[in-house]
Amino acid sequence: MKVLIYTHAFAPRVGGVETFVMLLAQGLSETPAPSGEKIRVTVATPTPAGEFDDSQLPFTVVRQPRIAELWRLIGAADIVQLAGPAFLPLALALLRGKVTVVEHHGYQARCPNGLLFYEPTKTCCPGHFQARRYDLCLRCNAASVGWLGSARLLLLTFPRRWLCKRATCNVPISHHVQTRLALPRSRVIHYGIPAPAESECADTSPMNGWPVIGYVGRLVSEKGIPVLVEAARRLAARGCTFQLCLVGDGPERASLEAAIAQAGLSNRTQITGFLRDHELQNVVRAIDIVVMPSVCEETAGLAAIEQMMRGRVVVASAIGGLGEVAEGGGIKFPPGDASALADCLEQLLKDPSRRTEIGRRARAVALERYRQERMVADYIKLYRNCLAESSRSAW
Repeated sequence: MKVLIYTHAFAPRVGGVETFVMLLAQGLSETPAPSGEKIRVTVATPTPAGEFDDSQLPFTVVRQPRIAELWRLIGAADIVQLAGPAFLPLALALLRGKVTVVEHHGYQARCPNGLLFYEPTKTCCPGHFQARRYDLCLRCNAASVGWLGSARLLLLTFPRRWLCKRATCNVPISHHVQTRLALPRSRVIHYGIPAPAESECADTSPMNGWPVIGYVGRLVSEKGIPVLVEAARRLAARGCTFQLCLVGDGPERASLEAAIAQAGLSNRTQITGFLRDHELQNVVRAIDIVVMPSVCEETAGLAAIEQMMRGRVVVASAIGGLGEVAEGGGIKFPPGDASALADCLEQLLKDPSRRTEIGRRARAVALERYRQERMVADYIKLYRNCLAESSRSAW
């Protein structure tokens, strides 16, 4: 079986999509299909390699392919999988009559900015595109990409959704995404990640012994980090002892630093900036409570899955796929409600045994639902079913 995976973003870039593609491609390459044959995987991406060494990977990577090369790669594949509904490769795959699987880690097939987040008010979008309120779609993205850029995003959403409706299978990464996109021939396959050994989940105690409340991810407006800062201010006013650690970087860093200073939290807050590999792992291991305070409809929350797999307490907004991930394995609070978040955190800070209990439950849930092996097996089964159905249709 020959599988071509197209992804706009790939290593050395770091993010949820990049992590998903790497884990899926590695898993497919190293896992025999049920018939015993080897799955040959090629990843095509416009992302340049930089100093990243593709030769160390168990699959082929084609960087910055031209249209003619992409056409050839698609023609040689049995399965074409898209990490997101990228317009050109999706159109080429359907034009060539290939079995085409579109994985949806965003809302690009229903929303021009792919987030279902209305930028002018910084609130969840009720679905302006589907309701044909196109003037609001234009206004939403004009501030970030200009009016012409916003018009381009809007116009491309029409053919992108039309093409997705004609894909062999659409794969939302959560049931929430499946409901929001409402695409035909959809099957949910959750993210899967490697399970760290029990020994790797051990805590690294902070220098002063205070519990660490942490956030891991991009510092962008839709992640709701000001809600966490306000909750931390309330905790400090109540006399709670803790450290606050924001792991990541992004365009909102300067405004967050100002908010932290204004809240009087500078002496107990650290913003690490962008980290990776062992440096990232060392910082994350010191976090006792992970907060995911998103105010947008997260599609899944890979960072939450990673922390649950490590046996950490995850406190997450009850919104979108993030709330779905935390169900049964974490603690949820109403999105944007700093008071409710502060109450949750105060209880956890005062009861270390509860943190331990919830962390164990989180790891058990993650091991059951979000293992890499399960994700790879689900995709292999999907590919087989799609190929079999395609063969029957040809007859």
